[in-house]
Parts: sequence; C-alpha cells; structure tokens
Amino acid sequence: MSRTEGTMPLPQLTVHRHDRTTRALVTLSGEIDLATAPLVYAELAGCLRDGMRTIDVDLMAVTFCDASGLNAFLTTFRLGAGAGTILQLHYPPPAMARVIELTGSGFLLDEHHTDRSARPQVPTVAGGAL
Repeated sequence: MSRTEGTMPLPQLTVHRHDRTTRALVTLSGEIDLATAPLVYAELAGCLRDGMRTIDVDLMAVTFCDASGLNAFLTTFRLGAGAGTILQLHYPPPAMARVIELTGSGFLLDEHHTDRSARPQVPTVAGGAL
C-alpha cells in the first residue's frame, strides 16, 4: 500500500497578512475547517500579540467554513475585546454569513458583509484606509 493510498487530500487554505501601523488585513482563501482553523487562529492571535487595534478579515475567497472556523473568529474577538482590538469579518460566503447570523455572532460581520461585489470597501494596504 502506498503512502497516499487511503488518505484524503488536505484542505487548502491560503493566509495573507498585511499590516499598516496598528491595523491588519488578513485575507483568507480556500477552506476553513478542523484541519485549517488552527492556522487561521494562529494568524489572528499573532495580530493580537503584535498589538493590532483593528483586524479586518477578508473572506471573499473562502469556499467553506465550519464551526471550528467560526470558533477561531469568536475566540479572537473575545480575546481582542479585552485588549480593545476590533475584529471585523468582510464578505463571507452567503452560507457562512447565514450561519454567523443564526448563531447570534452577527457582531463579527462588517456592516457591508452581504454585498460581495463591493470589495473595494475592504481596507487595503496600498492607498486604502488600512
């Protein structure tokens, strides 16, 4: 039996972080699940450790997010709130936005979260509000 026989491919997630003074933009692309949520949390916790006052998370390219991903965002939100840090989720996929709303976690969402075509409102590093 080969090493790859009988194994499932690992979910793909790309994480990019761009800082500007005390604001971070974390862009996620791919699937957030039990296997990749620790990567998301590690990046967000790093933002807190580095003293970021605002963490914007761009979810435009996220294709899936389960409860472990939502837990990473909620944990970061709670830890950040104690330090005065704001965490905002931008442009989640519709199914993810619905789960966030149904679980009473809508406070995580940027007010423009449902309009995925309005991406320019997400703060950017070059020439934007970040």
